Amino acid sequence: MKALLLDLDGTLVDSSEALREAGRAGFIAIGLSGVNDEKIAFEVARRLEQDLPIDDLFSKFHIAKEAEERFLPAYLTAYYSAVTSRSKPFPEAKRTLQTLSRRFPLALITLRYVVREQILDELNHLGLAKFFRVVVTTLDVEKPKPFPDALWVAARKLHVPIRECAIVGDSIIDIQAGKAAGAKTIAVLTGLFSRAELEAQKPDLVIDALTRLPTCASAS
Repeated sequence: MKALLLDLDGTLVDSSEALREAGRAGFIAIGLSGVNDEKIAFEVARRLEQDLPIDDLFSKFHIAKEAEERFLPAYLTAYYSAVTSRSKPFPEAKRTLQTLSRRFPLALITLRYVVREQILDELNHLGLAKFFRVVVTTLDVEKPKPFPDALWVAARKLHVPIRECAIVGDSIIDIQAGKAAGAKTIAVLTGLFSRAELEAQKPDLVIDALTRLPTCASAS
């Protein structure tokens, strides 16, 4: 490997509190202010990443279709409002990036539908921006992950062939995008997907957390 392409949410930062806030807002929007179902809040995020339907998640509430359709806009609005302030780096993330950046050029690739400057502001606030040479958001490409476009853009900006890059992410679509791009793939078990789900995508490596990455990268 000559460069690392890192995912943001679930890999570098813990955004679970923003997902909880999104879930609460969604239920309020459909008239279920007393409901605080964290499992549904997280499952909605999992399915949105994979472009899967969420209708069946609300069957137990016996709500009208019109009410159900109000959930998602409120959910997404609340998530994007909360994610910048509620997300926190995983333990030792800063130290890990410091170690990695001495050996590899680093790029950050996020599925968030926001401008690059907003991500840079968040990274600056967290003290992490200085470690990344490139930031790519969904708005920077025509087709986001699981399509390979964002990885190709990052590799090109780093001036490193994609086959010599590794994508590091917590999601099924990170692995799918990496394989489609021709990059190496490293799955991290700190996000919304289980080891079994990630291993089914056949990544090159599975690690418990980002902190394991410097040791693995050195070994390679």
